[in-house]
Amino acid sequence: MELYYEYIRNCVGNSTDVEMPCSCEECYRNSRNICSCMDCLTKSRKNLCRQSPCENHDFIGNIEYFPPHEDYYNRADAEILYQLKPGGNPNDQKAGAETWCAAFAPDNSYFAWSCGHRLVRLVPWKHKINNNEIEDEEGRQGEPMLPTPKEKVIDCGEYVWAVAFGSSVSSKCHRTVNISFHRFNFGKDLILATGLQSGRIKTWDVSSGGILLYLIDHKEVIRDLQFAPDGSMFLASASRDKTLKVWDLNDDGNMKKTLKGHNGWVYSCSWSPDAKILASVGQNKTVILWDMSDYSMMRKLTGHQNDVVACDFSPDGALLATGSYDTRVILWDPYTGQKIRTFGHLFPPPSCIFSGGSNDFWVRHLSFSHDGCHIATLCDDKYVRFWSIYNEEVPVKKAQLVNALCCNYSPDGCCLATGTRDGNVVFYMAPMRVQKLQHLCRLSVRRVLPSTRVDALPIPQKLMGYLKYEN
Repeated sequence: MELYYEYIRNCVGNSTDVEMPCSCEECYRNSRNICSCMDCLTKSRKNLCRQSPCENHDFIGNIEYFPPHEDYYNRADAEILYQLKPGGNPNDQKAGAETWCAAFAPDNSYFAWSCGHRLVRLVPWKHKINNNEIEDEEGRQGEPMLPTPKEKVIDCGEYVWAVAFGSSVSSKCHRTVNISFHRFNFGKDLILATGLQSGRIKTWDVSSGGILLYLIDHKEVIRDLQFAPDGSMFLASASRDKTLKVWDLNDDGNMKKTLKGHNGWVYSCSWSPDAKILASVGQNKTVILWDMSDYSMMRKLTGHQNDVVACDFSPDGALLATGSYDTRVILWDPYTGQKIRTFGHLFPPPSCIFSGGSNDFWVRHLSFSHDGCHIATLCDDKYVRFWSIYNEEVPVKKAQLVNALCCNYSPDGCCLATGTRDGNVVFYMAPMRVQKLQHLCRLSVRRVLPSTRVDALPIPQKLMGYLKYEN
């Protein structure tokens, strides 16, 4: 609360003609509803507690404000489980050594990370866990009980900007039935896709390390790759050439469609759990939702003040999280475009001009937990944060992490893998809890019912708000 008053004092300066705003608890808690311009600050007194932003400064009123909770800076640090290093000289900080991407296999068998200089390493993650190779809390390392497969290294020939695992193992049927004439059994084997500096995509057989398909059509760097989660082996690629492309690996990698709608670089993309919606984010505050049944644009989401660099759907597809250089992570309802919650990484919140430019609090990446209750975010302030979707004021846990670039939850949700600019990967213990039965029921309902169909249910308004994550 002291930071709040310090911020107000800096705004009004040392003028003796200006009175301090109301100091009651209600004004402090509702400070996000008070315009921060000089006129409004001077008028903010006890008899004007519930004033709204002035008409001359309505653009400021559109920005969410985040008064820091008294426990914001006293959160417990997240525990480090494991760390992977690329090897070589630890003082070598040359460009090209960054870990731009990291991914877990759907069955938790492997972990892939781009360790810089054209290399992708495949770590047998499941065996490391089963053999207790991860150190315990006292630093002791368990004795391996099972033979561990060797780590694999793939030389992609170019800088690697994106990796993704794909497999046909899914509860849904294949979109293409006849795959008997293809040279690779996509129904049984695990593949790895890598996005390269030149705009090309290479797919690899994880078991043998051999190359399978070579996808060529993008003109610039591949910034993200995502396989459809329904087992259809559709691959979405986001590139700096302002386009997204959808590839069908069951059809020898033929390109199905090019999605055009961005007017700048496309940073990231994410499939909804039922693979019916594809979200993409990019430069110029752009967030676009695509209908994958006919490859048409559903809607654009507006609310960020700077480039949007990361996005991810919740496990039930009812929420979409987007992270931006404007220091914010916004939680959306993808079916209505409604803004549900906003998670801030800087207090006081930056103005439009500051958040739209260069600052030291850019959100670099985010990832939705598999229980649907937490969001992990990476920020340039050298912290990784774990947020509860129910609390936008205080993160559940946080930990220091310098030069973080990417993050991804493990399939079992137990840990978060984070990649850094020096080529390292740090694994953190993810906050977990036994979920309430009402939350599990909500996940089941929202997997099959979009928000538009929830509105038509004959249920009480409070229950409807709970199903739509509004309360």
